[in-house]
Amino acid sequence: MRFIKVIPIVIGIGLLLMNCEDKQTSKQKDNAITKDSVVTKPQQKKEINKGNKTEFPKLSDANAMEFFLEYEKEYKENKVRITTDFGIIDILLYDKTKFHRANFIYLTKRNYFDGTQFYRVIKNFVIQGGSSDGVDLYKKRRKIGKYLLPPDTKRGYIHKRGSISMPSSDIENAYKLASPFQFFIVMNREKAKHLDGDYTVFGEVIKGMNVVDKINTVDTDDGDWPLQNVHIRKVEIIK
Repeated sequence: MRFIKVIPIVIGIGLLLMNCEDKQTSKQKDNAITKDSVVTKPQQKKEINKGNKTEFPKLSDANAMEFFLEYEKEYKENKVRITTDFGIIDILLYDKTKFHRANFIYLTKRNYFDGTQFYRVIKNFVIQGGSSDGVDLYKKRRKIGKYLLPPDTKRGYIHKRGSISMPSSDIENAYKLASPFQFFIVMNREKAKHLDGDYTVFGEVIKGMNVVDKINTVDTDDGDWPLQNVHIRKVEIIK
């Protein structure tokens, strides 16, 4: 799999503010980023509560940015715990990258990441998560919607060790539109510095970097997929 590019899509007000989707690929060099993938080996502005039932809008390029603009104002959570087969990783999401923070919190509340995997591992470079080889993930995405996020690369954040960043879509795209369903964690600043300015850093590991290091040592196939699945068992918001 790979991190990638994307077709210019006009995303209303969001495209001027900031900037990834799907398909598995094969081999990639250590200094490249892969695209996002689901692997098979009237506009609503926020969650609407009706009694005990919560309804969610189906997101698209036409309404996603407006939705997250409202969502981030109401939902201010910025710490998330990722429980993996190798242990727990806690991350801090940056308030300055508000659309990307809101997106990650929203997907966490929708339980999107539960049962996904760290599906791409490149030694001393990155581990990438948020996809899986299960059909249920495709169903989750269909319910949530299909949309991309514009990049937000001018907040002063760089791809340092422990940074959380977002891959771009697999469609040729001059604006580096990002796939909202996946993320990668940087292992080495020197090998990742070329990503600065192209991919949005929206958080960092604050606990559990030793777990990230363990995942980065697993054996992989020629497409960087771990020979034994590395599951993300649960992602939850913490204080």
